[in-house]
Amino acid sequence: MFDADLRSHRPLSQKRQIDSLAFVVARLCVRSLYFELALYPKPGLVSFFDNGSHSDMSAETFFRSLMTLRSAFRDCFLAGFSGVDFTVLKTVGLRAEAKMLKATGGVNTHRGSIFALGLLAAAAGCCCQKGLRLSDHNIRAELMASWGAELARHQQSASQTPGPLSHGQQVAREFAIGGARDEAARAFPAVFEMGLRTLRKKRRQTDHQLQIHLETFFALLAHIEDTNVYHRGGPKAALWLKAAAQNWVEMPSNNFSAKIAQAEEIHRTCILNRWSPGGTADLFAACLFIDSLQAHFLATPEGSMA
Repeated sequence: MFDADLRSHRPLSQKRQIDSLAFVVARLCVRSLYFELALYPKPGLVSFFDNGSHSDMSAETFFRSLMTLRSAFRDCFLAGFSGVDFTVLKTVGLRAEAKMLKATGGVNTHRGSIFALGLLAAAAGCCCQKGLRLSDHNIRAELMASWGAELARHQQSASQTPGPLSHGQQVAREFAIGGARDEAARAFPAVFEMGLRTLRKKRRQTDHQLQIHLETFFALLAHIEDTNVYHRGGPKAALWLKAAAQNWVEMPSNNFSAKIAQAEEIHRTCILNRWSPGGTADLFAACLFIDSLQAHFLATPEGSMA
């Protein structure tokens, strides 16, 4: 969509560099979603082991969706690079949703992830266009500078817009809690202030990827108000799952086999009650994306292109 704008009046070497940047960012987005899918045991969610609390989707459904999203995340990066307004960026996301739904036969596997990772990929595009390092501060600052006002209005519309609402909007209105829109309007504090902080801390303590990822996931689950859980089980379910996650986080990490067993028990409880913290999964994938983005670009000169 943005190729014509970006490629006109630019030297061939710079065109190739832009294409390379967009390709890498899109690949890292999809890779992060793959690792989210592969993580097990995460309460109530689809993995390669089972379908969790879902009767309408499986790992195969998620994989079909993933195969459609690389071009969408590429477009999000290029949108940010070319400085589009929020209306155009939203159109890119809606087109990605349509491709997802076509690939999955109408099943919503990645709507929340398209929103979260799409915004972060676009913010990365802004940073690269300005020659800024892809640091936490710069990504959040560019997100707010470019679309902060529109995201705030987008968040407020959840409680003001008449007509049909998404499940997340319904929950936000009924229980007066934040959701995906609120996270985006505040530049993803759960990702940058909780998830990434936990991931980096655990990586300093161990090189066991499963442990690092599970610790990050459960820290997020204990921290956020997951609108998917509210939708499926109401406030009591949300409170129970947050408490269970907090208890899991506080278990000693040096007995990880016991933590795995407890995570499986929480998973079984979620399946029994049909609870599924999909919002947590979206934010976890966003953490993995930012982490992999920085690991790639901060170690190379690619991310500093003006």
